[in-house]
Amino acid sequence: MEVRPARTDDAEPIRAIYNLEVTTSTATFDLVPRSRREQQEWLAHRSGAHAVVVATAEDGQVVGFGALSPYRDRPAYRTTVEDSVYVHRGHQGTGVGSLVLAELVTVASAHGFHAMMARIVGGHQASMALHRRHGFAVVGTERQVGRKFGRWLDIVVMQRLL
Repeated sequence: MEVRPARTDDAEPIRAIYNLEVTTSTATFDLVPRSRREQQEWLAHRSGAHAVVVATAEDGQVVGFGALSPYRDRPAYRTTVEDSVYVHRGHQGTGVGSLVLAELVTVASAHGFHAMMARIVGGHQASMALHRRHGFAVVGTERQVGRKFGRWLDIVVMQRLL
């Protein structure tokens, strides 16, 4: 398996992985699947310090991706990023998420960020365990801040200092 920076031609496999989570899970609070154009624009706006990486199988298929995004828009937050990690359903539990998150930590460190944040829907034990293995700790819970599929959802906030 290889982890590398995302390219323009990765937009469609990223979209397929992400949109399945949008429509069937609470892993993301997005409610509407991304169009092809929206996914291409999302990818085009992420480069350099706010990178997207993909994990590919031996056959070149994208089996997971991760992104670094600004944590907040006010200037004092510039040294903090938020990570997102998504893995193709057929490859969950195989170490893909760990490879992607490790690369995001490396990229964030190389770009001089001081802190990484993860905002994980309450009850998503696999994602919380993944982040714990990579040095993140729970720093709080935001109660009932999201609503999806007719349910109120909590967000667990995890942090790692770099």
